[in-house]
Amino acid sequence: MDFSVKKLASDAGVFFSRAVQFTEEKLGQAEKTELDAHFENLLARADSTKNWTEKIFRQTEVLLQPNPSARIEEFLYEKLDRKVPPRPTNGEILAQYMLEAAKDFGPGTPYGSTLIKVGDCQRRLGNAEREFLQTSAISFLTPLRNFLEGDWRTISKERRLLENRRLDLDACKARLKKAKAAEAKAAATPDFQETRPRNYVLSASASALWTEEVDKAEQELRVAQTEFDRQAEITRLLLEGIGSTHMNHLRCLHEFVEAQAAYYNQCHQYMLELQKELGSHPKTFGANLAASVGLPGDPSSSEAVNSTSPIEAEALQIEEVQPPASGTRKAKVLYDYDAADTSELSLLADELITVYTVPGMDSDWLIGERGNQKGKVPVTYLELLS
Repeated sequence: MDFSVKKLASDAGVFFSRAVQFTEEKLGQAEKTELDAHFENLLARADSTKNWTEKIFRQTEVLLQPNPSARIEEFLYEKLDRKVPPRPTNGEILAQYMLEAAKDFGPGTPYGSTLIKVGDCQRRLGNAEREFLQTSAISFLTPLRNFLEGDWRTISKERRLLENRRLDLDACKARLKKAKAAEAKAAATPDFQETRPRNYVLSASASALWTEEVDKAEQELRVAQTEFDRQAEITRLLLEGIGSTHMNHLRCLHEFVEAQAAYYNQCHQYMLELQKELGSHPKTFGANLAASVGLPGDPSSSEAVNSTSPIEAEALQIEEVQPPASGTRKAKVLYDYDAADTSELSLLADELITVYTVPGMDSDWLIGERGNQKGKVPVTYLELLS
């Protein structure tokens, strides 16, 4: 118990000495040991590395997981040293909804079959996103986190120790300076008059005491200087390691870019395949959609509009087309359809019309009649009735 009290008192004394030195430095009443320019540059570089690494790390987390609640959940699991439960990506959730909707609407319907194709593509996109997130977390986020929570904490700890050693060193310098000033003053005080011999004895004794105090202060200064130099060397070596950290982060950055490029390339391939699968639908549908939203169509859409069948070339003569003697059927309209030109017939969902074909007509189209109205209609918008 006595040892603990003595240690506590000693620590309190050291803390008080450092606090006094720090306060006097801030007030300009005490000198401060300055570090060399190279050391200061290392400190500035280390601070800049920490600040920018932290910002890049946080924003990359936002990029990979925009949901703040999900990020907090992952952080808590990590701190509890527990495995993060698997979470479906947005693409996988969308794929599930589309496939369930296709099952409800009927896989054999145009809308249902298309939902299946798009849903399968979204599922593959979701899987690709999951792989990208896992790869990026391992190759990029983890090294940045290791620096912030490992190397930087070590550097910060050693820097604090260096600052304490500096304060101790400057406090020893201040004590030595005061002791020397008091010694000089005591040496100049003696009165050599014979009528006052006692003053001389007292002054000589005080001078000896201050000489002893100066020797003690010099010894403490040498010890403080040695500890400061040793701590400065340790801190300098750690700060010079920031260059290696930059090289490591550079390699991780290349791996992150490669993973991102592979992910986007995979997504591009999946979308191209989906476009080819959906190419079996009437080409005019894509052109009509582009026209309805005011977007320029792609070259294939323009060709689809411009490449007209013989019936389209004689659009003005559509009224002259006569239904065959046999072969007319009733059809139910599945979706609304807006006619692209005067040769086509606009449709409303769930209405019944009469349809038939004529020689030389595109198999994707039929002639539809509603009362005295007549025009071409796309087969995929109809359900033919027996």
